Amino acid sequence: MSERRVSATGIGYGVAAGLCWGVIFLAPALVPDLGGAQFAVLRFLCYGGVSLVLLLPRWHRLRAQLTRSDGRRLFWLSLIGNLGYYALVGAGVQQAGIAATTLIVGLIPLLVALAARADTGAVGVDRLWPSMACALLGVGLISYEALTVTALGAQPALGLLCACGALLAWSWFAVANTRHLTVTAIGSHDWALLLGGVTGLQALLAAPFLLGPELLVRAPQDWVQPLVVAAGVALLASVVGGFCWNQASRRLPLTLSGQAIVIETLSSLLYGFLWQWRLPTLLEALAIGLLIVGVVWCLRCHQQPVPTSAPAGSAC
Repeated sequence: MSERRVSATGIGYGVAAGLCWGVIFLAPALVPDLGGAQFAVLRFLCYGGVSLVLLLPRWHRLRAQLTRSDGRRLFWLSLIGNLGYYALVGAGVQQAGIAATTLIVGLIPLLVALAARADTGAVGVDRLWPSMACALLGVGLISYEALTVTALGAQPALGLLCACGALLAWSWFAVANTRHLTVTAIGSHDWALLLGGVTGLQALLAAPFLLGPELLVRAPQDWVQPLVVAAGVALLASVVGGFCWNQASRRLPLTLSGQAIVIETLSSLLYGFLWQWRLPTLLEALAIGLLIVGVVWCLRCHQQPVPTSAPAGSAC
């Protein structure tokens, strides 16, 4: 009974993380005059500032717990899973559109499930292939729609390529971050703040190259909207969403915690269609439906009993 409560808590954290993360796909569309990498730097300057303020009271304790392995992992997770990922998302949204980028990045649970298939409690590929087929078909439909009808920018093919890069970057992040959380002595909330601080320092180093030219041509009042959007995303998606994700990762099998990103996908689509004030096209609706079917199938696989060879009490 307690195991079921823990799973319900983990699922609740996963849903909350997905709802918070949904805003990250809308934000680049709100500031189209900044490139994807530029807005990523602005967002993580804000995120880093918030994280460092929250870290100050606990830094003395955390410094004693940090290992060299933690430091290396923090650097690469921040660079690839935060800055690199979001720069690619921003470029994807601005060129291919919110729906296409969202659905391609929505394949993250699929790649996470494949990467975690050898973990305890994981579901094998033989049971996941219908989910994979639905998701891949959905991505094919949305890519065709972006290339022919719904793209926001002049280079939709480049946008789709960036979305695929974001998919790979965050799939690696999800697996590496979850596995490191099981071996580090640092708590999930503190780890999220450390990630924010390191990413903020990386963004600070990149800022002169990416934002410096903009400072020369923009009036101070022209920075108000980008800063408000970046600060909102930093607080909601990075701090709150990151905390919820780490809590879900500790309570669920890796394959199931990856499904939290599906809520991000669906909420992003909803936010995007509301912002554009339109309904999805027929192909977009079909693609969304296929993704939902694939995810439901994957969740049903996790709800089925674990084979009898597994130890008692090790259900997904």
